[in-house]
Amino acid sequence: MRYPFLNLDTVNAPYREALAEAATRVIGSGRFVGGPEVEHFESMLSDMTGVPYIIGVSNGLDALRLILKGYIEIGRLHHGDEVIVPANTYVASVLAISDAGLTPILVDADIRTMNIDTDLINRVLTPRTRAIMTVHLYGRVAWDQTLVDIARKNNLLVIEDNAQGIGGVSKIAGLYGGRRTGSLGDASAFSFYPTKNVGALGDAGAVATHDKELAKAVKALANYGSDRRYHNIYKGYNCRLDPLQAAFLSVKLPHTDRENADRFERAVTYSRNISHPYVVTPYMSSEVTDNVWHQYVLRITSGKREEFIRQLAEHGVGTDIHYATPPHRQPCYADLKHEALPVTEQLAGEVVSLPISTGTSVSDAAEIAEIINNLKL
Repeated sequence: MRYPFLNLDTVNAPYREALAEAATRVIGSGRFVGGPEVEHFESMLSDMTGVPYIIGVSNGLDALRLILKGYIEIGRLHHGDEVIVPANTYVASVLAISDAGLTPILVDADIRTMNIDTDLINRVLTPRTRAIMTVHLYGRVAWDQTLVDIARKNNLLVIEDNAQGIGGVSKIAGLYGGRRTGSLGDASAFSFYPTKNVGALGDAGAVATHDKELAKAVKALANYGSDRRYHNIYKGYNCRLDPLQAAFLSVKLPHTDRENADRFERAVTYSRNISHPYVVTPYMSSEVTDNVWHQYVLRITSGKREEFIRQLAEHGVGTDIHYATPPHRQPCYADLKHEALPVTEQLAGEVVSLPISTGTSVSDAAEIAEIINNLKL
């Protein structure tokens, strides 16, 4: 395609030499599990977010799972407790909750931000509610005063699914005073899947928390449940961060803000230039850093999304859908009880993602916008 949705070779090209040097260093070290590469990356992420405890783990889903299992092990959560989670999210957010023996309580989305509608949270609170999982979907910061007030009033844990939001900044301070995503709640999960704004060359993730006790539990759970060699205090897992991926991420992490600024430039180009009666561009606030534009998600309101995608493909424009089937419509959650979710259902039928990575130039974005303006829907 002339305008591919994502070309990771192009995205990683500026780092190629440094990545090769990192790989050579790890190979020569003879240390292939844990060790200084992982510790260095954890320290870098701690410095970036201002969160004192970082544990590198195998991927973003495992990061969420380990947070919830960790809270269970230290007695802050118990099987059957309810965790509020946005209905409009990737299925991993909900999988982590049910996998831990907790009950996901879905809350509908705000049509403007596509994130959780925090004005609806009070409606679903029950005596069993113990936590809120907020998801910075598509890179937009999902944090506001309503969420903070509800959490504090009801003594709820707040867990951030920060898989798509690394580098974002909230205008509302977090529970511990920070403003970077990943520092806002009690604990947060990062994903460094290769397609993310900061992507590894394989799978990788991290847990960040302000809670020393939780950090100790997560670290042990990720290493077979052991707090020291051959001493297993939990029935744990093997969810450790590969030092090779840690070394790659240490190369890329310092460039997070620049990468996000490049994405913002492309998002602005799209939003300023797209003008079509059946295409709704994503909401852009006056706060530049409250969206790191992991995805640039349009809504096609004509009911002809597939035609929109087909015509763009004919012009060489790659697209994707995030996400065509929300978690509550997945076969594995056929028995999940939930209230009506009209906005989530609407979004699932309308959303289309355009190319937004640094592999798409600003001039490409302008040309794609012009193609969209001339589509017949």
